[in-house]
Formats: sequence, structure tokens, C-alpha cells
Amino acid sequence: MGNEVCYLWACSEVDALNFMDDWGSQRALLISPSQWREIFKPLYQEYVEIAHRHGKYIFMHSDGYVADIIPDLVELGVDALNSQVFCMGVEELGSRFGGKITFWGEIDRQHLLPEATPAEIVEAVRRAHAAFWRDGGAIAQCEFGAGARPENVLQVFETWDKLTA
Repeated sequence: MGNEVCYLWACSEVDALNFMDDWGSQRALLISPSQWREIFKPLYQEYVEIAHRHGKYIFMHSDGYVADIIPDLVELGVDALNSQVFCMGVEELGSRFGGKITFWGEIDRQHLLPEATPAEIVEAVRRAHAAFWRDGGAIAQCEFGAGARPENVLQVFETWDKLTA
């Protein structure tokens, strides 16, 4: 998204702008954190400033391990991050960033959603809730993709509803 496109969306009736960038593999960023900061952080800073200046939220998606740049995303003012929190350590993320950025999902789609028992799903949701919920600060979400068992997806949302009621 270029600055012009970001500006046009920020001037529209949408509530938020969303970046759909995948920066992580299962264990690390795809480029070094210093390269990301040098090349890409200034671009995101411009986008965040445009959106916030127009009263819009910024949501960012990135698959994989992106823990090394979460402090940067917090500094930039990214409002919500959709990422694979289970590959980065749910409790570690919660202790470092809970209350500083909203975590938007997700329950592990690679192992839990296709393979877990209902009890394991309940435990995963409880872990995410305990790590991220600060009178908000988390958006319940999971990917109902190929291989995910429908009963596990339903269990995610039923458990989340009970925990936030």
C-alpha cells in the first residue's frame, strides 16, 4: 500500500486499515530485525501516522515468528497484531507486550485446530486469554482453513465467550 492509497482509505468510512504482510518463518524473521527497521519501519510509520491522523485503527497481519519487531510495532502505534502467537510463546508475548498492543488471534492452526482434543483447545484459549486479556487487548480469532476440525473452531469461540462474559 502506497502513501496515496493509505491516505484514500484513511479518508473513507472504514474503521481501520489492515496490512497483510508476512514477515516471519516458524522460528525467525525473514530478514534481520535491523534490516526491517532500516527499510520497512519508516514506511509503516508513515502509514500509521496517516491512519491515526484520520481517526483510524491500524491492524497488521504477519504469519510466523515476528517477536523481534513487536517492540517496533508498539512504538509505531500499531493497534492490533494478527500473528501466530503459539510459535512465539503465548506467555512470553503476554508478559512482554500484554496491554501495549492488541493481539488479534490466533489459536494454532497448524497443530491444535486440526489435531487437538476439545480439552486441549479449551486450555489453549485459556492460555491466550490469560496472556493477553487486559479488559480487552485481545481479539478472538482462529483460521478455519484446510484441515481444521469444525468442532475445534466452535470450541475456540465457545470457550472465549465464556472467559469474556
